[in-house]
Amino acid sequence: MASANAESVSASPVARFVPVLCLLVVGSFIGITANLVKLAVGAGAAPVAFLAWSVLGAGLILLISAVASGNRPPLNRRTVEYFLVSGLLSVALSNALVFAAVPHVGAGFVALLFAFPPLYTYAMALAGGMERARLVRAVGVLSGIAGAVVLAWSKASEPEANLLWIGVALSAPVIIAAGNIYRTLRWPAGASSLSLAPGMLLGAAMLLFIGAPVIGIDMAIPAHDGSSAVLLAAQTLTFAAMYMLYFVLQRLAGPVYLSQIGAVGAAAGAGIASLVLGETLPAGIGWAGALIALGVFLVSRSNTRDVR
Repeated sequence: MASANAESVSASPVARFVPVLCLLVVGSFIGITANLVKLAVGAGAAPVAFLAWSVLGAGLILLISAVASGNRPPLNRRTVEYFLVSGLLSVALSNALVFAAVPHVGAGFVALLFAFPPLYTYAMALAGGMERARLVRAVGVLSGIAGAVVLAWSKASEPEANLLWIGVALSAPVIIAAGNIYRTLRWPAGASSLSLAPGMLLGAAMLLFIGAPVIGIDMAIPAHDGSSAVLLAAQTLTFAAMYMLYFVLQRLAGPVYLSQIGAVGAAAGAGIASLVLGETLPAGIGWAGALIALGVFLVSRSNTRDVR
């Protein structure tokens, strides 16, 4: 059953291509993000500080864009709840775990984990009655879980593997999936994508700037050279474009289709980490990748039919 918030997609080839294009662009930005974090940490930035400032900058960019286009974010009790909870699940907590894990487990491993949200999102949507039970998709979820086990085992078997941070990284896709479901169920009636994106980002930034110092995280960004500033600007623009299209895609196609951005992000991020940053991917990546790809394919194969 399609999400109640999914917009009707025209049968024309051009209209059908729009969700696919959004999917590829947003997924690629996710893959780029994992690698920008590694570069920023190498330049001396604290991962959570880098996240908080880039989210704040992206939120302000989208806010200016929203106001200029007549899509001022609505402020009432319902939308404030939406901004804070979606900001926590979809941005602040999930990305804080990812950003913090990158220096310990590598950008490539973290990028691969973004392939899991489609599987977890479907399982949650099924449990909540948002999707129909289908044997093929159930097999897909099991295949994806098997891929996660293989990937985690391969990473844990490496010399000097940090089991704590592997576990932290593995928890992020579950939180992302929960955010996908929450945003769909609680999407404020009549609100446009452009009006909600800045509120979510600014809500996330507020939570990060309040919560991080409480647990002793320094929120300063190194200013001794220009590399940190360049990377922060790049991440800010990446977040701004990614989350604007993120909401457009969810509005067009619903939460399960949206969650496929992770598969694109996994491929893009792991490829960049290996080819550009010279990371060595886990030994079991072949088997894990095959199982994950099969799972994502089986879970998403009928999404186009579902969202019409």
